[in-house]
Amino acid sequence: MSVIANAFMALLQPEVLLAMIVGILGGMIIGILPGLGGTIAAALMMPLTYTLSPTAALVMLTTIYTSAVYGGSFTAILLHTPGTTASAATALDGYELTKQGKGLEAIGIATFGSICGGFFSGVMLLMIAPSLSKVALMFSSSEYFLIAIFGLTIIGSLVKDAPIKGLASGAFGLLISTVGMDAMTGQLRFTFGKAWLHSGITIVPTMIGLFAISQVLILAEDWAKANEKMFEDSDGNLNHGMVESMKRMVPSGKTMLQLLPNAIRSSIIGLLIGIMPGAGGDVACWVAYDSAKRVSKNPDEFGRGSIAGVCASEASNNAVTGGSFIPLFTLGVPGSSTAAVILGGMMIHGLIPGNSLFTDQADKVYPIMIGFMIANILMGIVGILIGPSLTRLAGVPISSLAPILIVLCMIGAYTANGNMYDVYIALAFGIIGYLMRRTGFTPTPIVLAVILGGMAENGFSQSLVMARGDVIGYYLSRPISCVLLVLTVVALLWPVFQWAKGKAKAAKV
Repeated sequence: MSVIANAFMALLQPEVLLAMIVGILGGMIIGILPGLGGTIAAALMMPLTYTLSPTAALVMLTTIYTSAVYGGSFTAILLHTPGTTASAATALDGYELTKQGKGLEAIGIATFGSICGGFFSGVMLLMIAPSLSKVALMFSSSEYFLIAIFGLTIIGSLVKDAPIKGLASGAFGLLISTVGMDAMTGQLRFTFGKAWLHSGITIVPTMIGLFAISQVLILAEDWAKANEKMFEDSDGNLNHGMVESMKRMVPSGKTMLQLLPNAIRSSIIGLLIGIMPGAGGDVACWVAYDSAKRVSKNPDEFGRGSIAGVCASEASNNAVTGGSFIPLFTLGVPGSSTAAVILGGMMIHGLIPGNSLFTDQADKVYPIMIGFMIANILMGIVGILIGPSLTRLAGVPISSLAPILIVLCMIGAYTANGNMYDVYIALAFGIIGYLMRRTGFTPTPIVLAVILGGMAENGFSQSLVMARGDVIGYYLSRPISCVLLVLTVVALLWPVFQWAKGKAKAAKV
């Protein structure tokens, strides 16, 4: 039986089907809530995957990602409050359609675009990733070290406005990754005599603290302002959408055919931007929106209630999800902050990116990729059936929501290893993440550095042994290492160059 047939058989397992459904519902619910998003959704739901098989766990996490992005479109359209930054462009025309009494029609268009973008990126992931992974066969310890370093260079692109702060956060993350026992020598480092630190700082409580708890603290601090924003126009415009017939949510065949070229073009844009580390859906939605406006016969409609604008934004931001998995699965380089969290989930379940993922672990990874494609279709069906009702969650006051989220975070942190120390770690990193966000830092570089730091250290240690005293000569004698060195230098300096160029331009003005 072929690998694809085996993958479909694996997807029919009750555990995997249940994981997919939970991922769709959980992702949509968290995506709808303003201020949260795919990264926080994946971090919050991570503890649920501990008792699952690797296939079911990764199906859930990848499904959560795309569903959270899709869920953000509901509040963007009905409340003019994007649930995620990737839905910011959707709010422009979506909310205008809601004011015209066409809110659910706009959700139907967003659903069509999201399905097209997500499914297209899933197909490309299935086609491109296995072939690209064969390049990893030529990698040794030196290449894995440089791949890890190259992965760390995306920190600069994740924080374009403050690359120095991003690099400082990455350095802090690398320091955290050294806590525990040295894999090569067995030497204990930075454990301060605490036995529970021998195995290092656990990644799951770290992610929960940096992403989820810190965001909840920020929302709680700004609850009055956030609450006012969430309820803005909800008594009027939201009701316009809710009284529409459910049939109007499903676009007509003629409308879908008219929007199909737009959806395909926007999906390609989203896929390419998703592959580029650090860009993300918030960039893709605006690029695709601008592209759709440029080729439109009626560009004046954009910003006044254009269904083409809604379709372009949603197709592109959902295509980013599959695109970000291509470098993640093949090289271990996450294309977004959510993909970085999912990389942590892969490591927890013993799935190592690279060629072995598509050979030795093909029975696990192919169901994940095909499940991602199927989940995008089911996500649209679920959205049409219950999406408008879920939108009412956006009206839950932060004062009521924050304690619930904190409790879920504590349960998730404790579940990681079944001890209270992980709860303390989550709380500590929650405070660190809060302080970072308030001072202009971002926590994503820390997570990337913690995940890739061990890979870089092991690769470098092994390459030192293989170099036999001539480290520079060893690296320069390997063509792939030379290419990776050049790419790393360019990727490291480019954000600094862009930042300096922007500062110089601002100074002239």
